[in-house]
Amino acid sequence: MKIENSLPIPQLPEAPSQGGLQFAVATEEDFDEIMAMSQDIYGGLDYLPTRYTAWLQESNRTVILARKQGKVIALESVCVIDDGETMLVEGLRVAPQERGKGVAGHLLRFCSQLVKSKYPEVKVSRLTRDDQLGPKDFQKYRLITKQGILLVRFRAEDIKLRLAGLGQDGDTLPASPPPPSSSSSAPPPFHLGLTEIHQLYLTTDLMRGILPNATIVQDWQPFKPLPSNMAILLKKEIDWMVDDVTCPTVASLCTFPFRVPIGDDWYYLNIDMFGKDLVLVRQQFLCHLRRHTTTLKGHVMCQMFLDPPLWKPMAEFCRHTLQVELVKEYTEQCVVESDVV
Repeated sequence: MKIENSLPIPQLPEAPSQGGLQFAVATEEDFDEIMAMSQDIYGGLDYLPTRYTAWLQESNRTVILARKQGKVIALESVCVIDDGETMLVEGLRVAPQERGKGVAGHLLRFCSQLVKSKYPEVKVSRLTRDDQLGPKDFQKYRLITKQGILLVRFRAEDIKLRLAGLGQDGDTLPASPPPPSSSSSAPPPFHLGLTEIHQLYLTTDLMRGILPNATIVQDWQPFKPLPSNMAILLKKEIDWMVDDVTCPTVASLCTFPFRVPIGDDWYYLNIDMFGKDLVLVRQQFLCHLRRHTTTLKGHVMCQMFLDPPLWKPMAEFCRHTLQVELVKEYTEQCVVESDVV
C-alpha cells in the first residue's frame, strides 16, 4: 500500500470564483514558499517546518499544493491508513489573503479524488480539528472522539526545580504516607518496549476500554489499533507509557521535544493521555516531564490531550503546584470523519 510522491496529477475543473487553481505534488524546493505562506500559524507552534521533509519521504503520504497564477496559496497533506480504508487529511495551510474564498474546499476535493482514483478501497476521510464544531460541521462530519487540550508554557530550568520538589504523584516533598488503598500509592509508570506495545495494542483488548472510541490519537493523528498503523507509529520517536502492563488504567504517548519557530530555544512537547484516573494521569504527566526536560535549556510549550473532565483539575495542578503558565483556556481536539464518494 503506497502513495508515491510521483503520482500523476489528474486535471480538476477550475473553479471560476477562484480565478483558476493549479495543483501539484510538493517538493523540497517549495519549502521556503510554503513557510512564507503560512507564517505565524498556530501562534508560532507550527510543526510543519520540522516535519515537511519527512512527510515528502513517507510512502503512504502525498503533499499537494494549490497555486494561483503560479504562486503557492494552499497546502494539504493526505495519507492512507487503517489498512487502506481511511484517508487522513492534515496540515492544511491557506495563504491569509485567500482564506474564506473556498480554496480549502477545492483542495480537499481534489485530494479526495486523487486518493480515491489510486485507492478505490478508501471509505472515509478523517481529520482532527481544534475549533468549535457547529451545526454545519455535523452536517458534513461524524464525531469520532474528542479530548480536552491543556497547553502550558515554562522554562526548562524552572520546571526541573519544581519537579525536584515533588514526589512521583505530584505531592510536595516530604509527603505524608498515603492510605494503603489510595491509588496515589501506585508504583511508577511503566515504559513500554516493542514487545509490550504489540501485546497491549494488538494481541489483547486491554487498551480498547482506555482509548477514546478505540482510537489511538497521537499528535493529532487518529489510528485504529492495527498492525499497519502500529508500523507507522513505531517509526516515530514516541515514549509509550502505562500505569500497569498487565491491567492498564491510564496510557500515554509522548513525543520527543522538537524546536518550533516561535523563537530561539523554544521547544514543543506533545502528550496524548488516555484514561480517566486523575492521580495516574498526573503521575504519567510528571514522568514525561522529568524524562524530557532533563537536558533541555530554554522555553517549552507543552500540550497535553486528555479526557475532558480531567482538564480543570490538571489545569489547577499545573498553575498552583507546577507554577507554569496556562497559555489558553479549555479547547477541544475533535476527530471527525466523512464518507469518501
